Amino acid sequence: MKRIFNPKSIALIGASEEPGTVGFGLAKNIFLGKDSRKIYFVNPKREEVLGIKCFDTISEIKEKIDLAIIAVPMPIVKNIVLECGEKKVGGMVVVSAGFKESGNIKEEEEIKEIARKYKVPLIGPNCLGIINPSINLNASFAPITPKKGSIAFLSQSGALLDSVIDQDGLGFSKVVSYGNEADLDLADFIEYLKTDEETKVISIYFEGVKDGRKFMRIASEVSKIKPIVAIKSGRSDKGKEAVGTHTGALAGDYDVYGAAMKQSGAILVDTLEELFDTSLALSSLPKCENGIGIITNGGGLGVLTVDYCSELGIGLPSLSKTTISYLEKGETMKKLITKNNPLDLLGDALVDRYAAGIESMLRQKDINGLIVISTPQLMTEHEKNAKIIVELRDKYPLKPIVCCFLGGQSVINAVKYLESKGIPNYTDVKRAVKSINGLIKR
Repeated sequence: MKRIFNPKSIALIGASEEPGTVGFGLAKNIFLGKDSRKIYFVNPKREEVLGIKCFDTISEIKEKIDLAIIAVPMPIVKNIVLECGEKKVGGMVVVSAGFKESGNIKEEEEIKEIARKYKVPLIGPNCLGIINPSINLNASFAPITPKKGSIAFLSQSGALLDSVIDQDGLGFSKVVSYGNEADLDLADFIEYLKTDEETKVISIYFEGVKDGRKFMRIASEVSKIKPIVAIKSGRSDKGKEAVGTHTGALAGDYDVYGAAMKQSGAILVDTLEELFDTSLALSSLPKCENGIGIITNGGGLGVLTVDYCSELGIGLPSLSKTTISYLEKGETMKKLITKNNPLDLLGDALVDRYAAGIESMLRQKDINGLIVISTPQLMTEHEKNAKIIVELRDKYPLKPIVCCFLGGQSVINAVKYLESKGIPNYTDVKRAVKSINGLIKR
């Protein structure tokens, strides 16, 4: 795997300069890393691509190849895989489609057997490729190289992967489109990421699992070290049929998968938004015991937050006598009608009231994390609120804080500041609740 994700040399078989082709997209992306690794293009029909000489076959390249990317028509993939095996490349990514997902099971078995005969790990076929942002490696035909982060994203769907990595606010350690799993499967990538220093959280989109026992064994081991957050498609009968024609996977019963995920320590979520909200929180915040505090300058949003917490079984401890006494000492808190959890600071709350409210809750032993809501009232000091949140997070580093700064232009700078300091902000209180729910030890 190290030669795949940190290659010193790459050969693209099927390189092209024809706009709109997979071979052109791959060539452009790989070309971006030409200063940090050796790049070789293979295409017997061209003399060069992007100014780089083309070889007729990979066997003509004298140097050792760490990673071979295969983007040729399905009927000739077998021969190319054989050439790569004889060349003893470090690993192969077969982006070519038309295998098991199209009913060509025998052809897929053949390339798997060749890869295993020569002991060369193979990703795909029918996949987008891989990306390692930390070394500017984009060995895929994704439209962008995402920014560096600590979330590893494993996706059975290439198109879904494209849409995710193009979102603001997300950074990735590794990105893998693994397709049909002819050789390397989902569990293999999870096992590799177990010791990957750049990865803090493993996020997964999957349609089916090839070897359930292997997956559960590896996921159970890895989830004790790094959180695994997953979303599964193919929940309905029609969805299961669609999975078969997409990657050729067996979708299986969703309830069975849910039970297996829970047993293996993984977190199964319902939406892509929740997948990355939860992953983002887990990548930057500590886990905590149940018992959360809510602070808001809008009463209605506080009530909604309570409802969502109740639905998920999140405990909301009442404020202790010590906490109330601490609040009552402050001149700024005398306006408050009630002192409870959620703590409504009222619409005219300035930063001093936020500071007192946040610290009072963080001081209380059975409040293990906070949801801080800031709505855009005329006097609301969003940027000052953000700075005090960061200061108090640093003072109480074992208690996670997630924020819900609502509004448009008025909160942009505050949100950017929070995110630059590793505190996630969500545009809806339900998202904030679900993200902190993923941090609670159960």
